[in-house]
Amino acid sequence: MSRDPKYDILFEPVKIGPVTAPNRFYQVPHCNVLGHGRPRAEAENRRIKAEGGWGVICTQEVEIHPSSEITPTFEGRIWDDRDIPQHRLMTDAVHEYGSLAGIELAYNGSHAPNLYSRIAPMSPSNTVVHGSHPIQARAMNKSDIANVRRWHVQAARRARQAGYDIVYVYAGHDMSLLQHFFKPQYNQRSDEYGGSLENRVRLAKEILTDIKEAVGDHCAVAFRFATDELLGTDGLRAESEGRDIVGLLAEIPDLWDVNVSGWDNDSATTRFQPNEGYQEPYTAFVKTLTSKPVVGVGRFTSADAMVSQIRRGVLDLIGAARPSIADPFLPRKIDEGRIEDIRECIGCNICVAQDNMAAPIRCTQNPTQGEEWKQGWHPEKIDAAVSDEPVLVIGAGPAGLEASLQLANRGYSVTLAEASTGLGGRVSRECELPGMSSYARVRDYRENQIRQKSEIEIYLGNELSVQDVIDIGIAHVLVATGSHWRRDGSGRQHPFPLPGHDSVALLTPDDVLAGAEINGRVLIYDDDHYYMGSTIAERCRARGNEVSLVTPESKVSIWTEYTLEQERIQAKLLALGVEIIVSHKLLEIADGKVTIANSYSDHHQQQLDFETLIMVTSRSPHDDLYHALTEHEDRFKTLRAIGDCNAPGTIAAAVYDGHSAARYLESDQDIYAPLFAREIPGI
Repeated sequence: MSRDPKYDILFEPVKIGPVTAPNRFYQVPHCNVLGHGRPRAEAENRRIKAEGGWGVICTQEVEIHPSSEITPTFEGRIWDDRDIPQHRLMTDAVHEYGSLAGIELAYNGSHAPNLYSRIAPMSPSNTVVHGSHPIQARAMNKSDIANVRRWHVQAARRARQAGYDIVYVYAGHDMSLLQHFFKPQYNQRSDEYGGSLENRVRLAKEILTDIKEAVGDHCAVAFRFATDELLGTDGLRAESEGRDIVGLLAEIPDLWDVNVSGWDNDSATTRFQPNEGYQEPYTAFVKTLTSKPVVGVGRFTSADAMVSQIRRGVLDLIGAARPSIADPFLPRKIDEGRIEDIRECIGCNICVAQDNMAAPIRCTQNPTQGEEWKQGWHPEKIDAAVSDEPVLVIGAGPAGLEASLQLANRGYSVTLAEASTGLGGRVSRECELPGMSSYARVRDYRENQIRQKSEIEIYLGNELSVQDVIDIGIAHVLVATGSHWRRDGSGRQHPFPLPGHDSVALLTPDDVLAGAEINGRVLIYDDDHYYMGSTIAERCRARGNEVSLVTPESKVSIWTEYTLEQERIQAKLLALGVEIIVSHKLLEIADGKVTIANSYSDHHQQQLDFETLIMVTSRSPHDDLYHALTEHEDRFKTLRAIGDCNAPGTIAAAVYDGHSAARYLESDQDIYAPLFAREIPGI
């Protein structure tokens, strides 16, 4: 197969200063928490994208000096010459496939608490450090400003020595010193670096000019700039300051990389930004003010949407972070006419959550993310089958679908048995919740691939018993029968069943997703803290129910702080009229009433009325079949519970477990061995 000619424009080279990108696919800087602590893993993660056809592959943010470091996370570092060899690992890997390598030099200012260096952070003016750290940043003097200019130049020269083709100057996401200079709330200076917009832009202009003079003969200089903060008059706006800043700097950088700020806007989830190209209204003006190429993002997964951006003069290069994570081979699949094989990003921000937890990257759609070096996993390649023995997979949820697909890719014959009448398991149910429709892509991608595989036979409406499995006579069995939500209130806050749980006809999310009747006033107790409780509250309000949501945490859906959604979730529930009661736990359930108390003590008890009580606490693995089969373990060469049947978790965790089970089937290797693959510094 070959690409459709209408996509030819995506594969045109683009000149960027002294270098040329081989096509218009541009992986913008994004974090993966591999960085300076795991340089081989970092290099392999980026190499895979070059192999997949991305014309430019950039680092994550790279600290240029210990006076601005972001411990505890592992992003990049180029503090001194000792860091150059690890960067050379990445540039060599990217250049292997003819792609350009870009580095995002970062000086985070008051966004860097300096927990390792213990150096007082610096900012244009005195201010608190971002987050909840009891730290303040000191105001910079002229010597500090001169040092920051010098440190950027030194880092740029090291970047050139390390083999980078594009060097970034960073002013975005409300995470960088240069953006803070732009903003009056950070910059109350009265010298030539404060006051007028031209003065506030001065340092960025100086650093761009310094770096061009230092490395511009060999390296392109890119400027990453947030044109709008979506804060109205409280922040930078595209139609005013954003436009003026572009005008002041228009022809200095070789490339404009534009987006919106902060990170929760730039990487908004599909729950709150469902459309591709959602940043266009805030960035489309940039090309009208500069002759230099422009790259921008918008969670692009559709080749047609990409072509539209270019033909309409919105962008010159199609930027991507999350879509390049979900499918590192997206460009190659377009080039080879395999559009239907693209693993489309679902915008769930599991990748973002990992970064916020200072943990290596993972992805719901692409379980090989972060495992490229550690386990040697490739998103498009997998070892051939060890034998010609068939495999039985029981359950067609995310774990079962992924296991079946990858087993077939290895060459195994697979029998996939599903008790219900459709594929997808929990994904097919949860994607019906408000804002969750993109999650269907987890099912749809795998179902489409599976139905093209002659190696897989699907049997729907088949709930297998122990005897059925024995009678089938297949020696390799993976049990992916999922999990169910508990009715007794057991969870994080309550390790034991709640008194009275068996005295009322309460509901669980399983009941809600199955279409149970919901009457009158609804009380939701959310001790899960991810998306389930809040989406059910939305659904109930949309159907006209009065809703109260009680959580023992201090915020609704508190884990979604990691996915950058929490504020939006709480704001939406309030706008919908949901009564929110935080920091309260359930003590007792009775007919038509619950007793709650403050989470930090049993005092201040109160009773709440309800007609429908929905408990969102924890799940139990649906593992009866698996445990019954272990009584006959001698009949099987492989018997393994996978996904939620093994341990309930996120959809990403289920997909990963299914993938791992397929990779290691009939392997002599200890499945724990790759987890000990560490990058240990020399002593």
